[in-house]
Amino acid sequence: MNLESIKARITELRKLISYHNYRYYVLDDPEISDAEYDALYAELKELEEKYPQFFDPNSPTQKIGGPPLKEFSPFTHSLPMYSLDNGFSLKDVADFIARVKKHLPAEELEFWLEPKLDGLAVEIVYEQGQFKQGGTRGDGLVGEDVSSNLKTIKNLPLNLFPPYPAYLEVRGEVILNKKDFEHLNTEQLKKGEKPFANPRNAAAGSLRQLDPKITARRPLFFYAYGVGKVEPSSFEGKTQEELISKLKNLGLPTVPLGKKVKTLQEIESFYLELQKQRNSLPFEIDGVVIKVNSLAQQKLLGFTAKSPRFALALKFPAKQGITTLKDVLFQVGRTGVITPVALLEPLSLGGVVVSRATLHNESEIKAKDLKIGDKVLVQRAGDVIPEVVRPLKEERTGEEKEIIFPENCPVCGSKLQKSAQEVAIRCENISCPARLEASLIHFVSKKGLDIEGLGKKWIPLLMEKGLLQTPADIFRLQKEELIKLPRMGEKSASNLLQAIKRAKEKLTLDKLIYALGIRHVGEQTAKILSSHFKDLDALSQASKEELIQLKDIGPEVARSIVEFFSLKENQNLLQDLKNLGLWPQAKKETAEQNLPLTGKTFIFTGKLKSLSRAQARAKVETLGGRVVSAISSQVDFVVVGEDPGSKLAKARKLGLNIISETEFLKLIS
Repeated sequence: MNLESIKARITELRKLISYHNYRYYVLDDPEISDAEYDALYAELKELEEKYPQFFDPNSPTQKIGGPPLKEFSPFTHSLPMYSLDNGFSLKDVADFIARVKKHLPAEELEFWLEPKLDGLAVEIVYEQGQFKQGGTRGDGLVGEDVSSNLKTIKNLPLNLFPPYPAYLEVRGEVILNKKDFEHLNTEQLKKGEKPFANPRNAAAGSLRQLDPKITARRPLFFYAYGVGKVEPSSFEGKTQEELISKLKNLGLPTVPLGKKVKTLQEIESFYLELQKQRNSLPFEIDGVVIKVNSLAQQKLLGFTAKSPRFALALKFPAKQGITTLKDVLFQVGRTGVITPVALLEPLSLGGVVVSRATLHNESEIKAKDLKIGDKVLVQRAGDVIPEVVRPLKEERTGEEKEIIFPENCPVCGSKLQKSAQEVAIRCENISCPARLEASLIHFVSKKGLDIEGLGKKWIPLLMEKGLLQTPADIFRLQKEELIKLPRMGEKSASNLLQAIKRAKEKLTLDKLIYALGIRHVGEQTAKILSSHFKDLDALSQASKEELIQLKDIGPEVARSIVEFFSLKENQNLLQDLKNLGLWPQAKKETAEQNLPLTGKTFIFTGKLKSLSRAQARAKVETLGGRVVSAISSQVDFVVVGEDPGSKLAKARKLGLNIISETEFLKLIS
């Protein structure tokens, strides 16, 4: 055979093996025997080894895993990967449908339903039909590049069937089947290693191995449920149903049992039937995903800061069990809130051993009439968070004890405070060691500065040795100090200092805002703030009124931000961070700055005739502007429809620019 015929045979074998992988792993309908498949695979492997000039990283033989990685690189999503809002009852579904109808009053609705797989969300990029790279969801904007590990997944094609789009970002779930999970845990125990808590944790742990060969030995499966960026966009089709069908035609496995419906009754029927099948399915599911079927309607509905408005995850009832409430501990959080934590007789719920559960606050303890020594009903809310539902009062013996909330902080001894505005009881001593420890752990967490290797293990010890008193002290740590710590060798100290250096170099403004631990300021709110203020100086000088004008920031959040920056201790911390060079600036995209309505703020009052409020908002935001709900001097355009409310009078009083619906349509065109 000459080189051309050898190359042609290698290409033919790759296509054949990929096709038979699809028949076996995706369709569960093999056309050839295992022996025939093994013969094809052996021939391909032999030819590739003999003729390395024809190497292809996307060959089926590359699913065995490559060399180990030192660390995962960042994986940036072209479009945000949002998490879904949760519903726990059919009333929640009815409310969801009502919200959709309110935004799309004149449009007919259909819904796409599918099981909610309990795995790890990932995104995979294909260029010209070939696997390019893939990453985890992460914070929705940036995840971890786990391309080498994804390539080892048996049912994930490295080459798509034509015709395929030039560029495709596929989103889906990586899971471990129940039987494979049980087998994996058996092997873990045989090796004297800790078993995984549940299939989801096992799948996540398997996909995040630095050695892809380990991942290759784990029986992971991938199922697609949607897409990110697609070129050309026309590939998507018109509906979610059509999109799923197109992904299947490319050879991609999609979430099984999907179905199109129109009514709440049909959604209920699907939900109840799936709940019956739950235990007999080969994989774990924890509910039903409901999506508006029309892709055009999905675009009109858009997103909140956290979730798509066109989708809802209807979760199954929590898994429950009965155990004993042995005692209650009182923990001090980073904002000083005292949280009672139930110590329980260990109980297995859905494969997870539960020994602790939050009791939230004193009011909840009283409302549930809980006592130490009670037999209690415990559940994993959303199949994740342990929760004490109620005591079994009929089981009481009279020896149960009242739960008494402390009057003083259990750590620093300060008098606890309770305001009239909230149920929480707080330690207001900002020097409280427990508050400081929790704040530092939050500061270095993955969603904060993401300092690898510095967390719950080392922070308490560094505090005890007097090396950490504020977050700024992290960046003053010296190798000579670290190697004196127990179990901290020279290499560990060097690695930790390198991790601190990396965190400083890649620090962004939104990460730093989140890391500061301002009450009510989570990841999404931090991103909103970083997109409107150039640095922490600008944010610290913002007024409550100015903050309220920002998208998704209400009076309570605004008040919390202003209070945080008004404290002298926090002002000193900011100056300290600035002196250390930890002062990131906001990054604004050039394309966003060049949009026609960038920097312009709109408010609507009255009913619009030609389009819905949701459609009008989407138009403004697409053109770079923003829409607010509260009138103020910061509003650039007040758009008036039929039967306007009190906002019109306020706008006139403030002398704002008032325009009609016709003028608005002309403006956005």
